[in-house]
Amino acid sequence: MKDAWHETLSVLDDFSQVTDPSRYVPLPDDWVIGVSDVVNSTAAIKAGHYRAVNLAGAGTISAVSNELHGDLNLFSFGGDGASFAVPGAQAKCASDALSRVAMWAQRDLDLDLRVAIVGVGEVRTAGYDVRAAFWRASSHVQYAVFMGGGLEWSETQLKSGAIGLTPADIGQEPDLAGLSCQWAPIQAKNGKILSLIVRPAAGVAQARFGEIVSSTIALLEESSNPNPVPPNGPDVRWPTTSIGLQSRISQQGRPLWLRRVHVTATAAFIWLVFKTGFRISGFDPTRYRREMAVNTDFRKFDGSLMMTIDCAPDVVNSLRDLLDTAVAEGTVRYGLHMQDEALITCVAPSVQTSAHMHFVDGSDGGYSSAAAQIR
Repeated sequence: MKDAWHETLSVLDDFSQVTDPSRYVPLPDDWVIGVSDVVNSTAAIKAGHYRAVNLAGAGTISAVSNELHGDLNLFSFGGDGASFAVPGAQAKCASDALSRVAMWAQRDLDLDLRVAIVGVGEVRTAGYDVRAAFWRASSHVQYAVFMGGGLEWSETQLKSGAIGLTPADIGQEPDLAGLSCQWAPIQAKNGKILSLIVRPAAGVAQARFGEIVSSTIALLEESSNPNPVPPNGPDVRWPTTSIGLQSRISQQGRPLWLRRVHVTATAAFIWLVFKTGFRISGFDPTRYRREMAVNTDFRKFDGSLMMTIDCAPDVVNSLRDLLDTAVAEGTVRYGLHMQDEALITCVAPSVQTSAHMHFVDGSDGGYSSAAAQIR
């Protein structure tokens, strides 16, 4: 069912505008919020399963979007989970997709992915709000940004067990078409890959929190190019560590060994195309890689600022000084985790269009470790 309400939302051309409350529009009361979260993601990451954790988070977006025939416009990737908003008429389809992706994560990724749906009206009854706008990442892709605290409240309810959906029965497969994790990790060029989360402290005025977020964005954008994906796209390397996971995404009716053979052959073909830059049926791999850089969601805002950036040591020190001062005055809470590489998880239902999306997180803890620091 098509709902054109999202077409009335503002589209921000400058990321610093995410702190301006006047650019956001309240979601209708009869809409619902969907949330997912990997249970004990910190332990899973320490055990080396960080790619699987990211795949479960991005898989939420892929499964719901495919279930809604691509009609998913408001969503946010959080590393070890995701959030989204849809009209109430789509709640049943979204719930079914969430239950299926939870089953898949448990069976194929060995992860406990908790999922839930909650009404926007219920969020407001609890004293929070959900307002939305779009951030134009490129001429091809725009990502939703949120304000009001409703997404964080919904995630808290999910983690406490107050809301939740039961995983689907084995065999009720999610549609994960377009979901991929076949790009090799991206190495830091400036120093370290920084995973940053900045949240408002309890009771702080939105205007003051917005000032700190604006200062943080300005510091990072003025210091260097913070995008961890190089302007010409990621390096073309053989995806050794992702073949096994990619085998668990599709072709569910076949034995795992046969899926792995299929994925390996496909990966070899894709590697050859990108390595040589050879065009096939109008597909230009060089252009696609450049589009990956600008389409990447390395910065986002859902009431909290979240960034995965390539950062020099002196910039990290200035950032800590800025945020520590804000913590001391009771304005923000923040988590900051550094690692050597970033990971890309992709949702690209068709490579024939430029609207392919790429979700970025740190390769060694990322957003999950940054969030643990806040807790």
